[in-house]
Amino acid sequence: MRRMNEAAGHYPGILVNLEGTLEREFEQRVRDCSDLAVRVAFSVLRQREDAEEVAQEAFARAYRRFRDLREPSQFRAWMVRVTWRLAIDRWRADRRRQAREQTTADSSGGASPEELAMRADRSARLWKAIDELPEKLRIVIVLSAAQGHDVKEIATLLAIPEGTVKSRLFLARKGLAESLRCLANDTAKR
Repeated sequence: MRRMNEAAGHYPGILVNLEGTLEREFEQRVRDCSDLAVRVAFSVLRQREDAEEVAQEAFARAYRRFRDLREPSQFRAWMVRVTWRLAIDRWRADRRRQAREQTTADSSGGASPEELAMRADRSARLWKAIDELPEKLRIVIVLSAAQGHDVKEIATLLAIPEGTVKSRLFLARKGLAESLRCLANDTAKR
């Protein structure tokens, strides 16, 4: 450490240039995947403003850790994972807050209260089933179903083989079908 400080005293321009290079590299990578981060967050949150906030937070975290990234070529995949986790955390926090508040605004748009209740119930059951999936299955199903990414794109984003993506999609769909079937049976018994 002492040697580095001594070298910095003799060559102050080198460290400044390294810092500037890292910043420029980070800025370029952010430009390359900013839309992707917002889309990933939006697939979970379904609110543009919230998705943009989560993406911004993900980039702030990435900036603080960019220097420590072992594989800079994997930045996109890393950003997808960071954004995904932050979006899930935000979604869960919002859901808990909404449950506490228990406010039911009538935004029916002409739908009957029964139809609204059925839609809300279906949506809640689906997201409950998605939440119960392990994270590695959850992310591929959301990227595929909600974002419309194909297997090759998901493999690239997550830095995993295409065969692994296919396997995880199969397992995620199977798990969702079983969970939804169980949830439907539980609801019917009530």
